[in-house]
Amino acid sequence: MPQGVHRNNRDERSPTENWVYLGCVMFFLGMYKEAEEASTKGPDSKLKNRLMFHLSHKFNDEKKLMSFHKNLQDIVEDQLSLASIHYLRSHYQEAIDIYKRVLLENSSNGGSKKEFLALNVYVALCYYKLDYYDVSQEVLAVYLQHFPDSTVAINLKACNHFRLYNGKAAEAELKNLSDVCSPSFKFASDLIKHNLVVFRAGESALQVLPPLIDVIPEARLNLVIYYLRQDDIQEAYNHFKDVSPTTPQEYILKGVVNAALGQEQGLNDHIKIAQQYFQLVGGSASECDTIPGRQCMASCFFLLKQFDDVLIYLNSIKSYFYNE
Repeated sequence: MPQGVHRNNRDERSPTENWVYLGCVMFFLGMYKEAEEASTKGPDSKLKNRLMFHLSHKFNDEKKLMSFHKNLQDIVEDQLSLASIHYLRSHYQEAIDIYKRVLLENSSNGGSKKEFLALNVYVALCYYKLDYYDVSQEVLAVYLQHFPDSTVAINLKACNHFRLYNGKAAEAELKNLSDVCSPSFKFASDLIKHNLVVFRAGESALQVLPPLIDVIPEARLNLVIYYLRQDDIQEAYNHFKDVSPTTPQEYILKGVVNAALGQEQGLNDHIKIAQQYFQLVGGSASECDTIPGRQCMASCFFLLKQFDDVLIYLNSIKSYFYNE
């Protein structure tokens, strides 16, 4: 705990809400237990409720999460907090609805559009997660007109180009980020190195990705994908076996790794685990009508040797792969 702040809070003259502010600092440092301990010493407030709401998500405590959810009010700060939790739980459409409503209400009430301009990046990121890359680009352009050197926005634009076109197109966009970012901006540098590996189909993966595993969440996933593409199934499994999946992408990759290992080594237990992961994603309300969700159901039925059902799901998304 930062000693200066801690000492100040021992002073009887120090406002008790300082504990909540300290909790916020701890949260952003990733010190979630300490954040909870500090914030519980502070008085009840809207800020404290939002902090505890997010901590409940970090601790995967559904009961507490819903309790703090009930205390959220129809004010901008609370609604943006709710939208961020929706995003973290892969409820992207719900997050989009909140962001759009906040943008609309604040523009119609005479508020400064520029004040909420960054919400366009959040909306664009949600559309990216929903595989609507062209829509994501359109929304993102609104923000980039005002802030053309934004690290987050340029990176998202490059990722959209990767999905819409190819690695070379994405790399060209990423060069803009290399040109504008300061050498001292470590996160931007790490992000560029990570994404170049992806855009270049795994080139230098073993040199770049391992040191970034604790810095960029996707680094581990892309390292596992690299091993799969090299047919090193065991190494892919070793790097992912202790990861508890929380997002559809992680569940899918868990399924792919277990299916590959099970088929390679004749291990039925791993094939059953893979089938369960695929079914979890394909049967979920948020993913059942997406392309990855239907691919998961096709994979699930393939492992179950129900090939007629496989064809039904593959035919339903066939038109989206006319270039492949």
